[in-house]
Amino acid sequence: MEKGMIKLSALYPKKKDSYFNMEYYCNTHTPMVVRLFGDAMKHSAVEKGVSAFERDSESPFMAMGHLYFDSVDEMHKAFEPHLDEIMGDIQNYTNVQPYFQISEVMI
Repeated sequence: MEKGMIKLSALYPKKKDSYFNMEYYCNTHTPMVVRLFGDAMKHSAVEKGVSAFERDSESPFMAMGHLYFDSVDEMHKAFEPHLDEIMGDIQNYTNVQPYFQISEVMI
C-alpha cells in the first residue's frame, strides 16, 4: 500500500451468540462493494479471525474487511450514493454491528 492512502476498516467483534457468514461476505457482499465503488477503491482485503496473540486463545474479531482509497474525500464520495444498500446488506452475513475505523496508511 502506498503511504498516505486511506483505509476504511470494518471490524466484526466476536460476542456471545454472534455469527458471521464468511462465504457470503467474500462471494456476495465484497464483490458488490467493489462493483459499486469502481475505480475510487484501490484495493480491498478480507481477514478471518484466528486467535488473539496467546496460543489457542479466542479471536476478539470474527472478521475484518479493509477498503483502500486515495483520500477520505474519495472514500466518502464513493460511499454516499450507496450507503443504504451497503449497510442494509450487513444483516445478510452477521448479527453484530461492526466497528468502523478510518486510518491513514503510514508504511
